[in-house]
Amino acid sequence: MKKNLNFLFKFVCLVLFLFFVTACSVAPWERGNLAKKNMQISPNPVRSYLRSHVFDSKEASSGGYGAVGGGCGCN
Repeated sequence: MKKNLNFLFKFVCLVLFLFFVTACSVAPWERGNLAKKNMQISPNPVRSYLRSHVFDSKEASSGGYGAVGGGCGCN
């Protein structure tokens, strides 16, 4: 009995998960707004890279995306 309830619970969770995943769609007329440059995670990747490089050079730390040298900024 407990085995059947466990299976039923997992099945219901799977169905609910699939329902909520497929319920979020983007309408065709909204795709143009989402494709704009200012909607990107990093709208200006060159500026973001430069800022992270300066921060890493001054703080002598790394943000998990590469290795960094000392604090002089000449790496």
